[in-house]
Amino acid sequence: MTNTIDRGAPALEKTGVASSPGTAPRRGSHALRWWVLAVLGVAQLMVVLDATVVNIALPAAQQDLGFSDADRQWVITGYALAFGSLLLLGGRLSDLFGRRNTFIVGLVGFAVASAIGGAAPNFEVLVAARVGQGVFGALLAPAALSLLTVTFTEPSERAKAFGIFGAVAGTGGAIGLLLGGALTEWANWRWVMFVNLAFAAVALVGAVLLLAKHVSAERPKLDIPGTVVVTAALFGIVYGFSHAETDGWTNGVTLAFLIGGAALLAVFVWLESRVAHPLLPLRILLDRTRAGSYMTVFVMGIGMFAIFLFLTYYMQLSLGYSPIKTGVAFLPMVAAMIVSSTTAPSLLLPKFGPKIVVTAGFLIAAAGMVWLTRIGLDTGYGTHILPALILMGFGLGGAMATAFQGATSGVHHEDAGVASAMINTSQQVGGSIGTALLSTIAASAATDYLSTAQPGPLAVAQAQIESYTTSFWWATATFVLGAVLSAVLMPNTAPEPAEGEPVLAH
Repeated sequence: MTNTIDRGAPALEKTGVASSPGTAPRRGSHALRWWVLAVLGVAQLMVVLDATVVNIALPAAQQDLGFSDADRQWVITGYALAFGSLLLLGGRLSDLFGRRNTFIVGLVGFAVASAIGGAAPNFEVLVAARVGQGVFGALLAPAALSLLTVTFTEPSERAKAFGIFGAVAGTGGAIGLLLGGALTEWANWRWVMFVNLAFAAVALVGAVLLLAKHVSAERPKLDIPGTVVVTAALFGIVYGFSHAETDGWTNGVTLAFLIGGAALLAVFVWLESRVAHPLLPLRILLDRTRAGSYMTVFVMGIGMFAIFLFLTYYMQLSLGYSPIKTGVAFLPMVAAMIVSSTTAPSLLLPKFGPKIVVTAGFLIAAAGMVWLTRIGLDTGYGTHILPALILMGFGLGGAMATAFQGATSGVHHEDAGVASAMINTSQQVGGSIGTALLSTIAASAATDYLSTAQPGPLAVAQAQIESYTTSFWWATATFVLGAVLSAVLMPNTAPEPAEGEPVLAH
């Protein structure tokens, strides 16, 4: 596919290689593209790990700032609400006003919000900072993926780049657990916020030096009605699931937000089919490869919650692991995800196609989850946790990297931002559903066990195990469902590269 070059862009950028003035560009050199990937990877890691790095630090922050258990959830929910509801808007803004501009604004804003959160003197400022992180993260995440999409359009390079980026996205949660544990144990809870300044500084320097400025001959047009409706819809859905976790599924507020959010989503689809400049062009969703990829990430978001949350609880509460030891225990999964993420797109995807790779990935992850259902009060890490983590790492890594590549398959460069935002939205909404659904199921399993067991400390401990294993079984079923859906819905043709545009500074 021929790359589209913005009017007025230097001829040098047609090669995708930066060189000094007065020198001829060297066709075939891709060194700077990989530096761009490094910059985008650092920014993506910052956004992804922030979803888990704060979790481990919450008890210390609660003790320091003196807020209640009921208020504690808002440190997590505030970020999720802002991030999840504004992602589509952030993706479209990057298409309209330039991916470089949006990326840099997102980086600076995220860093400022992190600094405010780290220095927060009270609970209200901490929550406001987390909301700010969510807002700027919604700009940053789709801009990073769309920059990757239009940078790597050659199939062999694209497979490697998306594999690496997928590994970062998939392992960020586990890395966040390790980093959060280390900072909380060795420094102070505030450093889980301050550490973002280092990530942002590295990415900002790289963005300023490497990314080309946006050039557009057209005046940007934003779909205001669609933006308002979908933002309200996503807010309602994410808040509804968060509310269900604490107040139950039959609660009036829970039902009002969930039903209202679903109704507004239907209105949004109707609007997008009728406006001249839609926020989310429906052509993006009607492609089977892209739709299957969004489904893959959505289902993974539901199931992966069980891995990070309940397995963390098990290792710390039942086995007595420290926060940092818990983080280290997840490293084999990180390693397996990196291996599969970087090999599946380049080696397996061209040979077997996305349907086979994603379906197999889900089934391998399901096998690892079944292994986890065998845990008990005195089971060993090497026999019950390690093999499961490796299996899930291999399965989820390959499927995730394939989905990231398929999610932006064949998009025009003017749609790359919103197509990228869809994959982040799918992951965020899936995670919200997983949080509420699996937490409710786990709590019910523990209650049911205690209702028939003889009261005592052993019964309470065993009830916790029952809650974990029940959630693992449900996560297994979720992954199996993902395998069935991908086998039925996804075509087995290799994803087409997106339409490129100049992204490197000269």
